Amino acid sequence: MEVTTQTIYERTVFMRNQKTTINEYITELTLPLEDLEEKIVSKRTLAPTFKNYDNKQAHMILDLEMYIPAHHVARVIDEMIEAIPDEQLFAHYTGGGRSSYHPKMMLKVILYGYSQKIYSCRGIEKLLCENLPAMWLAAMQQPDFRTLNDFRGVRMKTFMDELFETMIHKLIADNYITMEQYFLDGTKIEANANKYSFVWKKSTLRFEEKLKEKVQTALAHIHTLTQQEAGEYAKAEPDELPAKLEAVAVVLEEKVDRLTEQIAEANGSKERKDLRRERSALKQPLKQIREDFLPRFAKYEQQKGCFGDRNSYSKTDPDATFMRMKEDHMKNGQLKPGYNVQMSTENQFILFYSLHQRPTDTRCFKPHLQRLAASSLPMPKTVIADAGYGSEENYLYAMGEEKNPRFDFLIPYGNYMKEKTNRYKKDIRHASNWTYEEHDDRFICPNGRYVRFRKYQTKTNASGLEQSFKIYECDDCSDCPFKPSCSKAKGNRQVHWNTIWEEMKAKAKKALEDDEESAIYARRKVEVESVFGHIKGNRSFRRFSLRGLEKVHTEFGIVALAHNLLKVAGIRLATFLQKQVRKKAGRKTLRFLAQPFYFG
Repeated sequence: MEVTTQTIYERTVFMRNQKTTINEYITELTLPLEDLEEKIVSKRTLAPTFKNYDNKQAHMILDLEMYIPAHHVARVIDEMIEAIPDEQLFAHYTGGGRSSYHPKMMLKVILYGYSQKIYSCRGIEKLLCENLPAMWLAAMQQPDFRTLNDFRGVRMKTFMDELFETMIHKLIADNYITMEQYFLDGTKIEANANKYSFVWKKSTLRFEEKLKEKVQTALAHIHTLTQQEAGEYAKAEPDELPAKLEAVAVVLEEKVDRLTEQIAEANGSKERKDLRRERSALKQPLKQIREDFLPRFAKYEQQKGCFGDRNSYSKTDPDATFMRMKEDHMKNGQLKPGYNVQMSTENQFILFYSLHQRPTDTRCFKPHLQRLAASSLPMPKTVIADAGYGSEENYLYAMGEEKNPRFDFLIPYGNYMKEKTNRYKKDIRHASNWTYEEHDDRFICPNGRYVRFRKYQTKTNASGLEQSFKIYECDDCSDCPFKPSCSKAKGNRQVHWNTIWEEMKAKAKKALEDDEESAIYARRKVEVESVFGHIKGNRSFRRFSLRGLEKVHTEFGIVALAHNLLKVAGIRLATFLQKQVRKKAGRKTLRFLAQPFYFG
């Protein structure tokens, strides 16, 4: 039987629409394979289709807000800034002149830029032309980068603290934070300064001493030339040298002027030659005083005034101090200009911050909390920090007056973890491992000898705190077999015992060993360290864009506000998604319950 293509098609249609008989099925199997493949290929070859696209087509966008997702951070920024009273911002503007951009619009735009990891005003200006949420926040206004930078560095400096406190009060009212647990830590952020623009205090003092020696030699030389102008200043005090040099320079200038007049009136060439020689001998030290000595004295005085209680500063940003950063790409411990940012968190929200020019956290604890006390924010119930803050001065500040402690604290001291080791407990060098007899006020050393109280002694530490010590001394260490491992002193072993410090350590240790308190302290690493990770790691803010302590304080305030607003947006989105998941789970449960069940 000859089978044609038409027959195949008719039988295919027949098989699709009617019941196939056994005979027809057998006939279909006898078809040539080549004809079947040709039919399948021709049927699958279809023309591609696309959605309509024409970017030249005109569109009318009536409202930008409809394109912003419901839980976008731009909506959170808009809501939070609109909640600020207008009077709070308008109070920092003076009347007259050209109309200014609305401060709320400028705040929204800058905060949104920082939330998107854009920290330059040129980048924020670009956002206003290209980014839909930024265009919506700015209401299609486009301030240029100079206007944005002036608002950020000059205008915001006047109300940054007030703005930040207002935001924290709103977070408290919305139950995001309570300000009861205060997790404190510090990090160093690089300043906007050249890393080779350092000025060291020790070098300045050394150069100044060498200059004073050089000036004394120069004054002695001037005295030999004139026998009178510098004689009374040759033995001047070092601190009086700049003023004395100025007086000598005035006298020399007068003498040079007189010699110039005498040269003009002289008749003979020999006389003029002698006068010129004498004038030249005076001009050389005069030039050295005016162009070398006095400018260098002025420079060193300016540098010493800029140092304050610091050991270094940067020529590019004099408020920045050279510190050892964690980001050490050369692995050589290089110092870079930067600021020490002290920041506290709760539920990973930034509660308060302060910037310091000291590299160590220990001496930043008290100034930071003093600034918090001076603000409108409530004082915390408990301050939690790492061992870098554990010092006698900080413990005493936390304790306050005996009947009115400022706050509780969970702060270990430096040797807290070390004292818990068996090696430390067995070390005979430490007097804390000895037996103490309170009624006789004496220790008993490991060799069984008495270490008796001798005298009181007062010392002042680097921060100016007076510490009281009780000095104990062993009766006789001459033939003690433990002497090499107990003390390196030539005489008898002495123990300097700070009673107040030991009491503070005992209080801190007791608090940290409590189960509930230790659980709170364990949260420290996931509280404040996570925030530093978000700021410096995820959002790549490792270097300031502004210079000067006040402007840098303002810039980090913007970073902190942007972080808090991102946190609010994240919480709202997570809450919304959880509700959606519950709704979907509920629908599935209802469908499951509505299905009929058959048993049989």
